[in-house]
Amino acid sequence: MVSDAVVTPDDIIAAGERIRDMIRVTPVKHSASLSAVAGGPVWLKCEHLQHTGAFKLRGASNAAARLGDVAGVTTASTGNHGRALAHAARQLGLPAVICVSRLVPRNKLDAIAALGAEARVIGASQDEAFEEARRLKREDGFALIPPFDHPEVIAGQGTLGVEIIDQIPDAATIAVPLSGGGLLAGVALASKSRRPDIRIIGISMERGAAMAASLRAGRPVDVEEVATLADSLGGGIGRDNRFTFAMVRELMDDLILLTEEEIAAGIRHLSVADGEMVEGAAAVGAGAVLAGKLRADGPLVLILSGGNIDPARHAEIVGEAK
Repeated sequence: MVSDAVVTPDDIIAAGERIRDMIRVTPVKHSASLSAVAGGPVWLKCEHLQHTGAFKLRGASNAAARLGDVAGVTTASTGNHGRALAHAARQLGLPAVICVSRLVPRNKLDAIAALGAEARVIGASQDEAFEEARRLKREDGFALIPPFDHPEVIAGQGTLGVEIIDQIPDAATIAVPLSGGGLLAGVALASKSRRPDIRIIGISMERGAAMAASLRAGRPVDVEEVATLADSLGGGIGRDNRFTFAMVRELMDDLILLTEEEIAAGIRHLSVADGEMVEGAAAVGAGAVLAGKLRADGPLVLILSGGNIDPARHAEIVGEAK
């Protein structure tokens, strides 16, 4: 486990109790088609069926539920965390301002607004949007709940790891979409605390993967944020990253990067062969299997992390020639 950990397995168990009535236990589904390619059983953890359409609700709900007296809540988000925090804030009766960059798709902005929160578009990167969130905290008394680098967010995301082990007790490998590292850190901590031999594989895109670049450099670094099919995996990890960088570095067993074409193939396959409509970030596990970059040495669990893709864009990708 991580030295001097600020998040413990007990924190994850407590988070599960705290958010029990705020989230949905999502199903797992066997994929015969991906199992045939991977050489062993492949299971899909259907977190895209979560309330708000993504795993982010777990961490946002846990963090928001522990707030005291605040003027409101704010964050910077590539979309899914913002939508999750807007949902949690509405449940708790709090105003919410979600700061996003111009790269966030329109469907995600509309979803945030539909939950009663303000989607405030600031700048060309998540880092720029974060400056506005910090201003709201500093000047207006809002609580800033970051999308990943926060102990209570990590603990909330870890409840997904608990569910996976409960549902697939013999899981040998969990493939986790990797961006800022909150999901991977929480899932890895939860699953390895119960199954120390389980392998955790992070999967991201080749274009603008900040955690991958930071791990190569040995410290958090900035990367240029560019458009990608896996838009939910975009954004930096913060040069002042306090928690997720160290946890990912210690708990992740391997890292796989995908091309845009490989991500698109994952989206198509999950739609056509498995009947699941997911966004690019959620398709990276399937994309890695199809590309021959990920094998099933024992039961393999792919986390389908979110389903918030523009329907027209999804139809376009699925209709493209293989």
